[in-house]
Amino acid sequence: MGFFKETIRNVPLSGDTVLVRADYNVPLDNEGNISDDLRIKASLPTLRYLLKRGCKVVIISHLGRPEGHEKKYSLEPIANRLSELLKKEVTFVDDTVGDTVYQAVRRAPKNSVLLLENLRFYEEEEKDSHAFAKAIVRSTRAAYFVQDGFGVVHRAHASTHALTLYLPSVAGLLLEKEYSTITKAMSAPKQPLVAIMGGAKVSDKIGVIERFVAIADKILIGGAMANTFLAYRGLGTGASKVESDQKETLDRLYTAAAAKVGAGNVDDFIILPVDVAVAPRIDPSEKRHIRAVTAIAADDIALDVGDKSIEIIAAHIASAKTVIWNGTLGYAELPEFAHGSARLALALATHPDIKSIIGGGDTADFALKWDGGTGNSFSHVSTGGGASLDLMAGKKLPGVESLLDARN
Repeated sequence: MGFFKETIRNVPLSGDTVLVRADYNVPLDNEGNISDDLRIKASLPTLRYLLKRGCKVVIISHLGRPEGHEKKYSLEPIANRLSELLKKEVTFVDDTVGDTVYQAVRRAPKNSVLLLENLRFYEEEEKDSHAFAKAIVRSTRAAYFVQDGFGVVHRAHASTHALTLYLPSVAGLLLEKEYSTITKAMSAPKQPLVAIMGGAKVSDKIGVIERFVAIADKILIGGAMANTFLAYRGLGTGASKVESDQKETLDRLYTAAAAKVGAGNVDDFIILPVDVAVAPRIDPSEKRHIRAVTAIAADDIALDVGDKSIEIIAAHIASAKTVIWNGTLGYAELPEFAHGSARLALALATHPDIKSIIGGGDTADFALKWDGGTGNSFSHVSTGGGASLDLMAGKKLPGVESLLDARN
């Protein structure tokens, strides 16, 4: 089956003014410089497609969570980096609606690119304001709206939902690729499918874990969420972060797992760490100390999977055909506690025959830094954190559902 929404390939937009929603919510360093431009690079195929067809391309996006018009969240640095990547001038417009935008778009020639200021400088964006959406349409005089911001389509905002009510709206190439890649991996993966779940909270990812109980051959648990699983299985976790309110959720998970693989095989299906790397506090000066999960001291904070657990993870990956990884396996911001995540990345990179899908957010950021910024070591590095989680969980994404249905 093809993608179920119309894309830029299906509509006669040559020579038109086209409004593109990109996701340029990129990480910045302490000096305000872009530290990872994956999302900017990911938008290039759609922009190049439109430019080749003589379109006037007007891009809207957001950055961070500004409170009003905060200069540090301006998209002007994004425009500069986009210009370098496109090898073409990108006109930055320091507003999102109004006469400044109208005049800039009117004066721009065909086959040009404009980037408007941060959508979230206006509180109406996150309120899915129809008036704000109509103001954007009036200011740009766009003929089509192209949704290409996969990282935001799980939210119903003005730039993901309301705009689609006032312009013919289709998917960009990135959105189509992200949606198709992830849904195919979840609905028809090459077996064995190994799911690796990390990060901080079980509660953030329960929908995805439940889906994996149904479709995966193995589920490997790491990160701080492993502490909650270990505590549930009756093991002491010292001073580690534990979600104490997840018993009912984990009861449900383990009951479903037992129904699938048999009660005696659950621990070989949902695989928890056998050892962890600990420290008495979260600090760059602390060294990793390995503890068996049966010997965690009262003042230990589990911050990574241990050496034996890393070898177990690598062994399961070696026999997999599809690996879906969402959530780092430890406190990967500190090099001492990034061993598990780094070894996992290496295991995937050295098995190019494996279909490896890296979930967005912190997992993608880590994998890209490990990979030198290209992502070429993996089959697919997603640009969406919450969107990829919701899609894996089988939820509908408002910013996709609101696009024009494919005619076939």
